[in-house]
Amino acid sequence: MKELVRPHRLAPGARVAVVAPSGPVPEERLQAGLDVLRGWDLDPVAGPHVLDRHPGLGYLAGTDADRAADFQNAWCDPAVDAVLCARGGYGAQRLIDLLDWDALRAAGPKLFIGFSDITALHEAIATRLGLVTLHGPMAAGADFVKNQRAQEHLRATLFAPETVRTLAFGGTALVPGRARGVTLGGCLSLLAAELGTPHARPSARGGLLCLEDVGEPAYRLDRYLTQLLRAGLLDGVRGVLLGSWEDCAGREELRALFADRLGGLGVPVAENVGFGHCEGALTVPLGVAAALDAEAGTLTLDEPALR
Repeated sequence: MKELVRPHRLAPGARVAVVAPSGPVPEERLQAGLDVLRGWDLDPVAGPHVLDRHPGLGYLAGTDADRAADFQNAWCDPAVDAVLCARGGYGAQRLIDLLDWDALRAAGPKLFIGFSDITALHEAIATRLGLVTLHGPMAAGADFVKNQRAQEHLRATLFAPETVRTLAFGGTALVPGRARGVTLGGCLSLLAAELGTPHARPSARGGLLCLEDVGEPAYRLDRYLTQLLRAGLLDGVRGVLLGSWEDCAGREELRALFADRLGGLGVPVAENVGFGHCEGALTVPLGVAAALDAEAGTLTLDEPALR
């Protein structure tokens, strides 16, 4: 697996487009997030449909066509430096085949931030545009608005990425060891759902796979991991980083599950890495070369996430 192209870091005054590719966005939370961005000396612009709700499917933030248009227009606007998702939920997968990927590629590298359901867009941007993206807090998320640790880590990544080249997560090693590879991954259920779709990543070979999820019982997590194993996605993976599993099974049941499904890979597996749906989540760059030390609880990037 090769490294991807790193977009430019942000500078004061940079324009950030906020879009809603997935679920409906609470207006109060969005306004609070825009205020945070303004406090960072950024120029946030919300997409025209960011507060929409689909007329028939209330779990979507507006129609597929409108959500796709907001994303497309934001990315292709030369005045926009970064595209930040408002929240996750569900719906990003429905956009991918509606986007003009040739036009997105022609627009040049942009900084893209989000997590959870946004994993589908991280994967599409990686495979179709070859760009590093940031798995991190979203504009209308509780962490983005209220959590100082999450805010500071994201802000440092955006403005001074050389200061956060090492993510010291202080977790534990389910399988000890060290490994080098290129980071990839995100929400486990989305990675499983992407298998077999056009341009889906066929393998994590040479990668450091980052996994997290929310609200899934143990048997479903087992199902997703088993699907990744059976599909060959985990063939040749160099290491696994397990993030948060909020509202999933109990810790001991999860440890047993991960040991059962991942222990046979023969690679380091780090637990409690501190990204995903947890409070104070770290921002993890996807598509960068890095070194994992599962016992020390560190992920060290070869270069800053952004140029």
